[in-house]
Amino acid sequence: MQVRNPPDAPQPARCRATTTCPYCGVGCGVAVELEQDQDSVRIVSLSGDVAHPANHGRLCVKGSALAETLSADGRLTMPQVRDEAGVLREVSWETALNLIAARFADLSRTHGGESIAAYLSGQLLTEDYYVANKLFKGFIGTPHLDTNSRLCMASAVVAHKRAFGADAVPCSYEDLERAELVVLVGSNLAWNHPVLFQRLKQARIDNPLLRIVVIDPRVTDSCEIADLYLGLRPGSDARLFNGLLAYMADRGRLDRLYLKAHTQGFDAALKAARREDCSLAAIARDCDVDVERLETFYYWFATQLHVVTLFSQGVNQSTSGTDKGNAIINCHLAGGKLGLPGAGPFSITGQPNAMGGREVGGLANQLAAHMDYETPGARELVGEFWNAPNIPQGPGHKAVELFAAIERGEIQALWIMATNPAVSLPDSTRVRAALAACPLVIVSECMADSDTLAYADVVLPASSWSEKDGTVTNSERCISRQRGLLAPPGEARHDWWQLAEVGKRMGYQAAFGYSGPHAIFREHARLSGFRNVAPRHKAGSKPLAASSIRRLFNIAPLAELDREGYDALRPIQWPVRRGEKGELIGTLRLFEDATFNTPNGRARLVPVTPQLPHQALSDATPLRLNTGRIRDQWHTMTRTARSARLMNHRAEPFVELHPQDAAARGLQDGALAQLAGRDEQGSVRGDYRARVRISHGQRQGEVFIPMHWNDHFASHGRAGALLAGLVDPLSGQPESKHGAVDVMPLPCEWQATLLIAPGVWGGHEDLAGAMAELEGCYWARIPQATLVRCQLAGEGQPDWALWCERHLSVQAGLWAQDVAQGGISAAGFREGRLIWWLKVTAGAARSDRQPNIAWLGECFASDQLSALERRSLLAGRLSGQADVGTMVCACHQVGELTIRQAIQSGDRCVEALGARLACGTRCGSCLPELKRLVEEERSDERTDSLEMA
Repeated sequence: MQVRNPPDAPQPARCRATTTCPYCGVGCGVAVELEQDQDSVRIVSLSGDVAHPANHGRLCVKGSALAETLSADGRLTMPQVRDEAGVLREVSWETALNLIAARFADLSRTHGGESIAAYLSGQLLTEDYYVANKLFKGFIGTPHLDTNSRLCMASAVVAHKRAFGADAVPCSYEDLERAELVVLVGSNLAWNHPVLFQRLKQARIDNPLLRIVVIDPRVTDSCEIADLYLGLRPGSDARLFNGLLAYMADRGRLDRLYLKAHTQGFDAALKAARREDCSLAAIARDCDVDVERLETFYYWFATQLHVVTLFSQGVNQSTSGTDKGNAIINCHLAGGKLGLPGAGPFSITGQPNAMGGREVGGLANQLAAHMDYETPGARELVGEFWNAPNIPQGPGHKAVELFAAIERGEIQALWIMATNPAVSLPDSTRVRAALAACPLVIVSECMADSDTLAYADVVLPASSWSEKDGTVTNSERCISRQRGLLAPPGEARHDWWQLAEVGKRMGYQAAFGYSGPHAIFREHARLSGFRNVAPRHKAGSKPLAASSIRRLFNIAPLAELDREGYDALRPIQWPVRRGEKGELIGTLRLFEDATFNTPNGRARLVPVTPQLPHQALSDATPLRLNTGRIRDQWHTMTRTARSARLMNHRAEPFVELHPQDAAARGLQDGALAQLAGRDEQGSVRGDYRARVRISHGQRQGEVFIPMHWNDHFASHGRAGALLAGLVDPLSGQPESKHGAVDVMPLPCEWQATLLIAPGVWGGHEDLAGAMAELEGCYWARIPQATLVRCQLAGEGQPDWALWCERHLSVQAGLWAQDVAQGGISAAGFREGRLIWWLKVTAGAARSDRQPNIAWLGECFASDQLSALERRSLLAGRLSGQADVGTMVCACHQVGELTIRQAIQSGDRCVEALGARLACGTRCGSCLPELKRLVEEERSDERTDSLEMA
């Protein structure tokens, strides 16, 4: 029955607000419609902000599902402290904060400030980052504050500083649309930055002369718009771009005037490139690419002026990632392809605020406002501005090194904020051991399913997206507001507040008495302009004053914003200046005047010597391991797994192999496999278990696995456990793209799909315990809207009836057993409601006939099943109901088999599929996959026609 409010009851008020997406570095604007009544505020709709310059109204599937991740279930809502028995107990904020302040003060007295460390995240807002950096480096006096941005962008940072004198990304997204040639290197833009991919795709439609080159060991969805694909050997990027530099020199395609007037180091860089044979044949051999394709790429790059090279983790995550970045930048400087519309090297950031964290000194080798320890006078300048007594003398431990120092006992306390290092760092088993041994681990976290919480002595409940209030800076230097729209649940508090309260309790009340994020931002903006001299290097100009430091990052005019101005701040790119009429003006593109932030104003070309990956292949580990992101998940899934539709595109951990590698190991598509590496002593490193995906787009001898799964969603899904903790010596960035493993079939005698109603099990601990009793070797937990799906596998011959009775709350109400085939179908009910559903098949192969999870979800939601529905349960679908296959379109929940059937019935293009099924008509993230399915079906038809002929 629908209950209506009385006519005189106040109606909920609606309003519209804008904010930014918390996922990738594109930094999309989000428009939110809110409904407010006397008791609460809630989000009723969400869409892209058409006025935001990053996305112009577009959102990817993750962004469009943001409202689905905001449930209070699974949130941390009270501070907790681990008692002497090892149990986390809820306490007041006063108790938790006083404990942290007292322990920090005691450690500072007895072991020095350097015994304390922090590990932060690009998920933090700039204001959170600023307070953390100020507290730890300025007042506690430890340099050991680093961030998970070390895992994705650190090599690009060092490359920028070596070339330009500053960590300055010169390009804007508009340059992708104004270029004549766009080169994607180590970037699956279609999956990792989908909205930017859609902008580039539209640019190609608008400008038929625009060419796109994709350089990647894998054939990814980004190749959908490529005019040329180079499937190079992993780790050969520097060799490729060194060869390009030599090619440009040999063909007279250098900008000699630009090199002479605005750069230095060209001769040394070219000499280093020519230490190896620079013939096209030699480079093609070393990079394992077709020589004609290589020459085409070189010719296109050398002959076009307006070239953008967009590079990301495929370049950065290497033991020579910095050199690879500089090899790319060298080619742009040599051709004068920089500081122009549609031209420049463009490092695309992984996280929403990785750049904002770098602005305030979030890396261990940085101070604040783009200053570092190596810059003369920087320590003194920051110390004077903060009135801080304890600025460290030099840089601290970078991420991997930091956890090694914890393992050695040098770090006695660690505060982790908004990240999950127990999953995301390489050699994660060793990281977990270090966390377990650390005397004091503090974790500020919003979600309860972070693996790192298992090692916490103090847990502080943090605010999350839609609650946090502050700013972020995206990949094109654009500062945007992320607005607090909802109240945090329970006792959850903002990260900056937690830090400031500890600072005040340590006796630094004046330094941390902020009234809100606007006050922090204004201080940050003032510091950016404090004794900052604009980069000008004209003949006869006066030298800098000893107390001044020249830096590109400058947002000093924003320090004049009052609270209302801060709340209303619109996106703006730094550096920021005032116009003649007092208006705020951002900077679309850097280095248009060819003046750089080096002492003499010249850009530096850096000699690069190509290096092979340090994780060497061997007889025991013959396959090159590549790790990365997938389309519908983010980092370690603590947020995106809360949206049911984001769990269906790739529902389980997987390993992607070339058909010949799979055949050599007896692996079939959909089977279960096990991956393992070896350490220096030959001992097994890691144990990753996953579904096999056979792909012709995967190079032979190489495998790909996703980085996202953690112990809450899979039994053996941690990619980091397979990787050695080897890093770039300049940047400290781990070599996450170049592991060494072998792959083998996972022995199992049965596989099962188990669906359970929410609340039957408390979480992954109940599943893990139940699986141990089954001699289970694999499980994956897949939350859905009305049920929890579990994929299971194991050995032996379980007593399923006894197991179901013991672990699934109620006995089976339906039971069917295929004695000949060893299969079981069963279901349990409570008061007529479906509580659990189980399908077991014998053997290692997954059943070809999968249950219809969507229909079964409707059954779980139903108060009373019809006789037909009840009879159909054991089959897992209604009679005659088709299998939809793996989910392709997450927005409209359209599966692969449904799409293939539509293609076969006449819908031979993506537009026709959208008209019939709606797939691809919302966020566009699935469009590359739809196009691939169309092409595959056409190819199959051509093959069938040839065979018939």
